[in-house]
Amino acid sequence: MSLFGNGLDAAVQKSFTRPAPKSAPAQMRYLVKQLKGTRAVAHMLRISQRTVERYVKDQIKRPRPDLAARLENEVTKRWQPQIRARARQKAATTDGIVIDTRARIGYSAPIGTTDDARLRHLTVALPPQYAARLFDAQQQGATDQQLQQIAAEALKDVYFQDSGRRAGSLEEVRFTDIEHVQFDL
Repeated sequence: MSLFGNGLDAAVQKSFTRPAPKSAPAQMRYLVKQLKGTRAVAHMLRISQRTVERYVKDQIKRPRPDLAARLENEVTKRWQPQIRARARQKAATTDGIVIDTRARIGYSAPIGTTDDARLRHLTVALPPQYAARLFDAQQQGATDQQLQQIAAEALKDVYFQDSGRRAGSLEEVRFTDIEHVQFDL
């Protein structure tokens, strides 16, 4: 997946109330229960139905590394959907989201100002409307570039323009060479 998409998912996963199943048989049983059958799980994980049944019965306990990664990914994607939705809703309506990034950030401004992009480490609390835009775009399958653009607009408004109190002539924020980005609710 993407840097921004994974960051948003990790922020939401911090709100889980119980840990996801860790062992392969427990993960397989969870998926079978969620998808209501071994055939659907086998098709999703690209393994045989008999292999799924053997995991469910604890006849196989350690999957291959590629299967273990797919299994873990599918379980965490489906784990506690109501709590995930509640955390997103709360961030989008009342709390907002915090972005912590180290990237090359610059802007377009009138001639005579210092607009060179430079490496910055920013930790900025974004208001709920930007959290809502990020989560909505992620739900609609936005690319990493589109999520990055929304984050750049948020940094422009909150960090550079201080919600309209300064730098009114600022045109565009360039958000490139991202070393890391983390989100927190």
